[in-house]
Amino acid sequence: MLGMSAPHSPESGSASTPATAGKGQSFLESLIFASRWVQAPLYLGLIVAGVLYAYKFAEHLWHMIHDVGSLGETEIMLGVLTLVDITMVANLLVMVIIGGYATFVSRLDIDGHPDKPDWLDHIDAGTMKVKLAGSLVGVSGIHLLQTFIAVGQDKTIPVRNDEIMWQVIIHGVFLLSSIMLAWTERVLAARHAQAH
Repeated sequence: MLGMSAPHSPESGSASTPATAGKGQSFLESLIFASRWVQAPLYLGLIVAGVLYAYKFAEHLWHMIHDVGSLGETEIMLGVLTLVDITMVANLLVMVIIGGYATFVSRLDIDGHPDKPDWLDHIDAGTMKVKLAGSLVGVSGIHLLQTFIAVGQDKTIPVRNDEIMWQVIIHGVFLLSSIMLAWTERVLAARHAQAH
């Protein structure tokens, strides 16, 4: 009939076919998934930071060994706490490097390695957040202990009461955040187990 156009064929015109749209979507999804490798250089940078921390640890330990005769008991205790602080931060770095890479970038093929950490088998983003929060509480506690020991010592810089107060508040916030994160992850894990 005149004036009526023929039905639009799926093959006609410039409209993309489902196959073409599917290829485009597949490419986009592959690109998005591959973007996780952008994080790999960040973990390499953290490894360099770990090396720097190891250097500072060795430097501080050498100074303690060299000056041990002139150091008092409190100064040695503060020095040891500094070494513990550096070690805890280094542990935090290792946890972020290994756990973060295995969680967000690629699985680590170390199943047969005798030194494989036990926690790596059951770590996810939520578990890693709880572990990091716990590590931050530990580091904050070491700093707070150093401040308490340094208070009243003649050879240390005097610490103001408001500085101590803020350190206690920050430590309390870290502790509360860690408890809340652990509780939230426990609730979510229980719900997930019930769902399955």
